[in-house]
Amino acid sequence: MINPMNFRKYQERLQLFTQEHPRVFPFLQDVAEHAIEPGSVIEMTVTTPAGRKYISNIRVNEDDVETIRMAKDASGKN
Repeated sequence: MINPMNFRKYQERLQLFTQEHPRVFPFLQDVAEHAIEPGSVIEMTVTTPAGRKYISNIRVNEDDVETIRMAKDASGKN
């Protein structure tokens, strides 16, 4: 069971993140609605202040699509 005080802290941090990076969640929602299908490739790149890059990707499969659908249903954002 989640500690209610910790849950409140998480909510506050998520709200702060959303305020500081307002384009992230609309982008993720748009991608989830229109681009996640078997065969799509999701790639992430992180660049450190020193210029070092970390890159990874996955090719979406049927199980991934179902997992994302379940997460959307659980969040109530259909």
